Amino acid sequence: MRKIITCLLLPLTLVVSSAYADLDTGLAAAQKNDFVTALKEWRPLAEKGNAIAQYYLGVMYDNGQGVVQDYKEAGKWYRLAADQGNAEAQFNLGRIYDNGRGVPQDYKEAGKWYHLAADQGSATAQYNLGLMYRYGRGMPPDYEEAIKWYSLSAEQGYAIAQFMLGWIYDNGQGAPQDYKEAVKWYQLAADQAYARAQYNLGVMYDNGRGVQQDDKEAIKWYRFAADQGFAKAQYNLGVSYDNGQGAPHDGKEAVKWYHLAADQGHAGARYNLGVMYENGRGVPQDDKEAVKWYRLAADQGYAKAQSNLGVMYERGRGAPQDYMEAVKWYRLAADQGHATAQSNLGGMYMDGKGVPQNDKEAVKWWRLAADQGYAWAQSNLGWMYENGQGVPKSRVVAYALYSLSAAIDPSNDNKASGNRTELAEKLTTCEIEAAQVLTTKLELPGNLLKALDQYL
Repeated sequence: MRKIITCLLLPLTLVVSSAYADLDTGLAAAQKNDFVTALKEWRPLAEKGNAIAQYYLGVMYDNGQGVVQDYKEAGKWYRLAADQGNAEAQFNLGRIYDNGRGVPQDYKEAGKWYHLAADQGSATAQYNLGLMYRYGRGMPPDYEEAIKWYSLSAEQGYAIAQFMLGWIYDNGQGAPQDYKEAVKWYQLAADQAYARAQYNLGVMYDNGRGVQQDDKEAIKWYRFAADQGFAKAQYNLGVSYDNGQGAPHDGKEAVKWYHLAADQGHAGARYNLGVMYENGRGVPQDDKEAVKWYRLAADQGYAKAQSNLGVMYERGRGAPQDYMEAVKWYRLAADQGHATAQSNLGGMYMDGKGVPQNDKEAVKWWRLAADQGYAWAQSNLGWMYENGQGVPKSRVVAYALYSLSAAIDPSNDNKASGNRTELAEKLTTCEIEAAQVLTTKLELPGNLLKALDQYL
């Protein structure tokens, strides 16, 4: 969360001396982008030791205004002004050392100059000094000291520092977690149109953290941030329209915001855009376009997109049917713990599609998906136990898995209920009772694999 503060030409208060009149003349010229005149006015003063002129000259070399950009020369003039106590020059000299521009990067030296400027009340220096303490750059990490400097900067109205304080209280890093305090600082920064604070404030309203849950208020702040091009806010705004939460259900509006976020590389927006094209929500149905967006998100490692891309290749939708390619994408998602992909990968091994047929490998992936509560994987695993494929044959385990699956997904698409009914006709009363006891153990969160292995 580091932000480089750029140097700016600062307006001067009214002065009357001849030297300051020359400074004012140079400043007026610079404000009109007449840097040649500004340089003509400021250089003689800087060479005579005028700290403000030295600072301005440093700015010109720093930004390449009226001169060839030269960070070393900028650092020279900043140092001359900084040694005379000019706070802006001290801050910019710290920034040069912080970023290693024109000088070797030196966090200790950066911290020294930030400290001098911060002690004079420079809000930007106070914020940057807070960063140095937080990340341990040039000094031992010290959250308490970081918060001290962030607070001093934030109390002067510096929006980035206000946001950072909000983030600290929001996440409980370096200070006790306090959502109300987080909202306070986010609000102050958001009121200054700081997009990240506007987005985070929207999240607080969305989730009812530190404020009463309010979808409409969340939408309001998401929109402010989204209008500034903040991709996360654009994505969340798209989700709101997609789900009709805090805004009218509007597929076209959802697609609009997903597109804006997706074009900035937001993986979730790219995935959701793929879903919209696959299902024809807010756009004409288009499998090829769906594959395009799934692939972009999948290439970023987004598991849901990898799984859906696997489905498209398996079924030959929007891309030529290719079982090996399907397996590739299922595996990438499955390795991230995506239950649907794990179940589908198990199916590929069971059917020998894109991989050699392998019952044990199918069982492996169905076990992982079943343990996450994926009903179809539980049903398939039950079938394997009923028939003794890839596992020891156990009708009791099969019945228990069918029961668990049917309770999670009672739809007709799930074969678990029918399988259980057929199996029940083959079981004794004692076997059914044992299966029912096992089902209660399988239902415990995170206990499925343990219960199965203990029973067998």
